[in-house]
Amino acid sequence: MGFLDIRNVTKSYGQVQVLHRVDIQVEEGEFLVLVGPSGCGKSTLLNMIAGLEAISGGEIAIKGRVVNGVHPSKRNIAMVFQSYALYPNMTVGQNMTFGLEMHGVPKPERDRALAQVAKLLQIDHLLDRKPGQLSGGQRQRVAMGRALVRNPDVFLFDEPLSNLDAKLRVDMRTEIKKLHQKLKTTIVYVTHDQIEAMTLSTRIAVMNKGHVQQLGTPKEIYDTPANVYVATFMGSPAMNILPAKVVVQEGAHHAQITDSEGAPQLLRLSQTNLAAGQEILLGIRPEAITDPEGADRKSGNIVSLKNRVTVTEPAGADTFVTMTLGGRDTIARMRADASVAAGQVFDFAVNMEKAVAFDPKTEERIAP
Repeated sequence: MGFLDIRNVTKSYGQVQVLHRVDIQVEEGEFLVLVGPSGCGKSTLLNMIAGLEAISGGEIAIKGRVVNGVHPSKRNIAMVFQSYALYPNMTVGQNMTFGLEMHGVPKPERDRALAQVAKLLQIDHLLDRKPGQLSGGQRQRVAMGRALVRNPDVFLFDEPLSNLDAKLRVDMRTEIKKLHQKLKTTIVYVTHDQIEAMTLSTRIAVMNKGHVQQLGTPKEIYDTPANVYVATFMGSPAMNILPAKVVVQEGAHHAQITDSEGAPQLLRLSQTNLAAGQEILLGIRPEAITDPEGADRKSGNIVSLKNRVTVTEPAGADTFVTMTLGGRDTIARMRADASVAAGQVFDFAVNMEKAVAFDPKTEERIAP
């Protein structure tokens, strides 16, 4: 039993089922991120944990207590909304302690909690200001502070950084991470941003069309995606997914794939439980395709591949190189100073230890 248990939870609106038997256990102190595209059901699930949406089937329990039908105010949860939801006529301090006041917490206790949290979030100098006098980042801190003063069992974050500009979003991401490491709070966090999911979480639930596609650590999700959807959703640029056929030569397994000229190339597979002639989808992350000097020296399976470069894109610390493999655009991630140009035939180094095989029919990963 987890600290927060989501057991076979479903949600329907009339005949339309938007969540399908979601089953997740969240341990105390864990940072779970629900990630997926718009409409996948992640915010609906968060609202059901909060009590803002009714549960159609299954159970949600917090600290062993089933909360189906329990009013949001009785669940001891705190929620940070995308819109901040601050009262414009109240000061920062009043916004942060309003919930405590409504729950009948004595003023000396409210003041102590406010001082402690305001100092933690470095907003103690803003307590007498109104929300309209604050920047977006400051409002976000106030919204977080309002949740923290409550000292709830579970914190729920609903895309809290989506209204911030790119730099501030990165800064606030770091602040939330540091806050979690310091307080060891239990957090369920909703986002459509896979970078946020990877950097913040202890575990990720990747969702699509109301189903949890995969639940695991960031490393598990990234290195061993359960299916093609997870492989292409998590990672920027996305994993390359290439049609290939298994060829066995002299006891070694290879993925046969066509190059930019349509000629067959063999890439030696580390995975050996595939049958000769078997059609697969070969998944390779962009960083596993590079120049020979930039290849991972710890890998025991670096394969050379000559292919024509289509496009190069300098991106500061990296250079992204596009070529054609298996009839599809394929992206390689190289060092900034890699000497490569569009139109040339380049000697790529492919780390096949990082390759993943998927079934073309089911799109599920074929386990080694």
